[in-house]
Amino acid sequence: MEEASILHRYRSDRRKLLEFLLSSSSGVTTATSLSDIDFDNLSVDYVIDCIISGSVVDASEARKKKLEELNHPSMIYSQSGSSYFLLTNPEFVRSPPLRAPPPIKVQATVEKDSCSTKEMDSSNGKYNGTVGDDYGLKHKVATNMQPKTAENVKIPPLGLPNLSTGLSDDDLRESAYEILLASISSSGVEVHKVEHKKKEKNGKFLLGLKNKKDKMPQCLDRHSQLIHTIRLQMQISEAMDVCIRRRLQFSTRGTCGKADVPQIALGLLNSTFKSDFLHEKSYLQWKSRQAGILEELLHDSASLAGSEHLTIKRSLAKIRNAEEWDMTMSPSERVEVLSTIKRVALMLSSLPGQFGIESETYYWTAGYHLNVRLYEKLLLSVFDILDEGQVVEEADEILTLIKLTWSTLGITQKIHNAIFGWVLFLQFTQTDEAKLLEYATLELQKVASVKEDDTERNYAESLLCSRQSGRKEVKLSLIQAIFFIIGNWCDCKLQDYHLHFRQQPGNFKRVVSLAVILGIPNSDHYGEIKFTSLNVSNKASAKIIKSYVERSTEAAYKLVASTIDLESKMKRKHPLCLLANELRLIVEREMNVFYPVLHHWYPKSGMIIAMQLHQIYGEKLKIYLDGVSCLSEDVKSVLPAADLLDHDLTRLYTASGASYHDLHHYPIGEVAKPLILDWVIAQHSRILEWTGRAFDLEDWEPLSSQQRQAPSIVEVFRIIEETVDQLFGLNLAMDITHIQALLSIIFHTLRAYLEKMFNQLVEKNHLYPSAPSLTRYKDSSIPIMKKKLLESVVLDDNLINKLNHLTVSKLCVRLNTLKYIEKQIFILEDGIRKSWALVRKPNDGKSAESEPHEITSGEEVDELFANTFDIIKDTSLNGIKKICEFIGPKVVFWDLRDGFISSLYSGSVEVARLDSVLPHLDTVLDRVCGLIDDTLRDCVILSIYRASLEGFVWVLLDGGPSRAFSDSDIIFMEDDLAMLKELFVANGEGLDCSLVEQEAKFAERILGLYSVQTETVIQMLMTASEQISMGLDSHDNDRSNILNVHTLMRVLCHKKDREASKFLKTQYNLPMSSEYEDNLLKDSTSPSPFISDFLKRSTSFHWSNKSQSSFNSFKKRLQEATSDIRR
Repeated sequence: MEEASILHRYRSDRRKLLEFLLSSSSGVTTATSLSDIDFDNLSVDYVIDCIISGSVVDASEARKKKLEELNHPSMIYSQSGSSYFLLTNPEFVRSPPLRAPPPIKVQATVEKDSCSTKEMDSSNGKYNGTVGDDYGLKHKVATNMQPKTAENVKIPPLGLPNLSTGLSDDDLRESAYEILLASISSSGVEVHKVEHKKKEKNGKFLLGLKNKKDKMPQCLDRHSQLIHTIRLQMQISEAMDVCIRRRLQFSTRGTCGKADVPQIALGLLNSTFKSDFLHEKSYLQWKSRQAGILEELLHDSASLAGSEHLTIKRSLAKIRNAEEWDMTMSPSERVEVLSTIKRVALMLSSLPGQFGIESETYYWTAGYHLNVRLYEKLLLSVFDILDEGQVVEEADEILTLIKLTWSTLGITQKIHNAIFGWVLFLQFTQTDEAKLLEYATLELQKVASVKEDDTERNYAESLLCSRQSGRKEVKLSLIQAIFFIIGNWCDCKLQDYHLHFRQQPGNFKRVVSLAVILGIPNSDHYGEIKFTSLNVSNKASAKIIKSYVERSTEAAYKLVASTIDLESKMKRKHPLCLLANELRLIVEREMNVFYPVLHHWYPKSGMIIAMQLHQIYGEKLKIYLDGVSCLSEDVKSVLPAADLLDHDLTRLYTASGASYHDLHHYPIGEVAKPLILDWVIAQHSRILEWTGRAFDLEDWEPLSSQQRQAPSIVEVFRIIEETVDQLFGLNLAMDITHIQALLSIIFHTLRAYLEKMFNQLVEKNHLYPSAPSLTRYKDSSIPIMKKKLLESVVLDDNLINKLNHLTVSKLCVRLNTLKYIEKQIFILEDGIRKSWALVRKPNDGKSAESEPHEITSGEEVDELFANTFDIIKDTSLNGIKKICEFIGPKVVFWDLRDGFISSLYSGSVEVARLDSVLPHLDTVLDRVCGLIDDTLRDCVILSIYRASLEGFVWVLLDGGPSRAFSDSDIIFMEDDLAMLKELFVANGEGLDCSLVEQEAKFAERILGLYSVQTETVIQMLMTASEQISMGLDSHDNDRSNILNVHTLMRVLCHKKDREASKFLKTQYNLPMSSEYEDNLLKDSTSPSPFISDFLKRSTSFHWSNKSQSSFNSFKKRLQEATSDIRR
């Protein structure tokens, strides 16, 4: 039946295409109308060649070409080459074969787009139910493995009595159309075709197939439009349609609204002649069909005597005999033959109905086997011939017209619903259009809801069909036969629902709904067929659902297991891993698609499937786990897959209301815990080695203009993140022991990196020059030939190399790297917590996805993360602070020591101003702003500003013998300090103005001391010294107090003032500045000695131990001098 349906569709499509091509061509010879051409016997290649070349199509030549083509295999000619049609599927013809032999019949399922058909109201044949999308469950099939195809369950025929005359589907279809027109005409509706202008040959036939109502002739009324649509749907030629309509005008007159099939056939035979057909063959086929219809209804009638049977047989033989009927017999003789048949037909028509139903005729029961087949053909007209999975827009109106045939064909409302549901169901099995299955379910549901009296029920039960039950033939009513076949189809599908609904899972619910309506057919020992209703409270239905679950699960497992070994070799994965993944897909489909439907009738269905699959896989897994000793690649694939399978099976098991602990879980956690811990520990040395290698290759250049950190730290975090991903990529349950081991690795890795970075730094006290010897200002008129040299300390070569390598750009990259570590630590911690939350605790019965904080939070866990990451964060912050405090002095006291510390105000203030240093300082600031991270910019700039102020103060107080400042110089120096502040304010784009002013206060106060009269400074010095002698100098250790002995003494030493020089000579016997050669920082290859912690960020004044001891010796002398003055 299925092969016949496919062939029927092919022939139909072929006819339509040929008719379209010929209607668009320039002409056809040997025929005046397309309706007389036998399209089945025309060569398509010949027709196409004629159309391309522009020549006239010769129908006789096309038939000859067709006969010649039958002797050769079918081919397709294209630019890429000629292709043969093979009987075997070329997809399966491979060498060497890598799979089991495919089934003999390979059927492709064509997926349809969303239905564009109008919804129809269920109350009057219209469907208004909106169908939601299917579950959307994706099933990935390996491309290199051919999955088992779910073969369509063969649909058997209804079992109606056979047609003795061998009428074909085309005969039934054409006769059904004639009966429809006759029924419409008998009802008083005009069916005579209204003439209209001949259509241009421009493809209007195709427009008619698309049911474009706006393209229909405007002169046709609505009934004519519908009949035109039905004609196109039933593939009736236009010429035949015109002939039938014209003849029916005469044959149906006087029927008083009633017409039976024999009367329609006889009327057409009486009024239709050979001259009405352009081809003799068409006429002979039509006449033979009418004779076949009459024979089916009259010849074998039990109500006729033997002589009447013989008369009918002889009369029909004369009609079939073309030579005798059309040539030998005269018109009066033909009328006599038809009158003889008509008398018998009228006699049978006059017999009372068997059941006393209104409008019932003898032919309702005597010819039901033909009537049902004719009605099926009429109902098929509601399906679009261009897309047979869709219902045409005019379906409601078409069904209304078809209803006019009920009295002729013996159709009641209940029988209509049953046959229409059957037709919709058959169409669904051929097209896989889900909406058709829903429509069929609605129609079959109506069968039970139709109210009928006993007479209609008895009539419906008299329409018998034969069914084979075991070895016994059973008679069923038409409705029972329909229910039996569809119910049996549902039963077969549900026996292996995992296979049949894998590609279209949404149909599962529809099929179950259909089975609930129909019931599941079964037969007893005596062959009697019964239907088991699927009710929630029915134990028998629960037993059936249980059998479906067990059989389908077992079949699904066998299907998967049959290809696992081969797939394992091809994919190079362990079979248990692949098996677990495939079983998870089965469980996923069961959980999302099948169980939500089945649990209404059998709540324990999920539990049975879970236990069944859990036991099957567990037996294989136990053997494997006994041999596991290390975390090999196979183990890495098998254990997570088995754990996930156990998790999914547990979800399905507990969804049925069962307890989590009732299921014996796989011991994945027990086996995996020591293996994971060993693997984590083994990564420690590898990561440290990679970290050391990355650091040794580091040259502290930024990674890019956007990523300003060192490449080595990016590599270190990449290694760490790769290790974290590998660990959690195992997808196995982990406890705090595993996380502790992981965090330990991260801690030691980053600590080792930071230690290596800090070891490359230098303490900033090495940057400051040592305080020169104290002198008093004195110009010498007599040149001193041998001047004393200032003491200097040469730094170690390794220290010098370190300082030279610590350039501003490299220090900025280090700062960016520390900031990057600080940021990445937060990201890494958050990532580890989230990854840990995605894996489950072993044996807790809960998913970490539902309660993630239960695992990744708590005092113990938080303390563990704090002990690891907080230390790294604090170390990074301290490193940032240290480098920021170092980078300012490095710029001022090392990089700019010649231009700033050595040259500023040397010899003369007016000649050696700060404006010669500011461009170099501005260049450094620009370089820093281009390299440093935005969050660290102000910190670094502030460090340079503070160091600049320190250098400025150092020049004022420890500038050495070459620097002496007069009162007139103070104005220049104040201007220089203002320029320095303006540089760092940078018109509002630099440091905050208030901060700049706050930091510069100490330098301004030092400059203020130089503006004070010398006598006042001396008095201040004497007061400070007296407080020291009396032990009352509370500001001696207060570096921010400028009125201490240290500061006041140096101000006097650098004052270009005779009174100050005299005081220093008289009281302290300080040497003249002209006696010394100021070689401070003049040796470019070896820097001068430095002061430790010269100035702090708090702008307080600090002195080195050496300088402190020097001033301690002066304290005593100051005290003595003060005593002498007071005497």
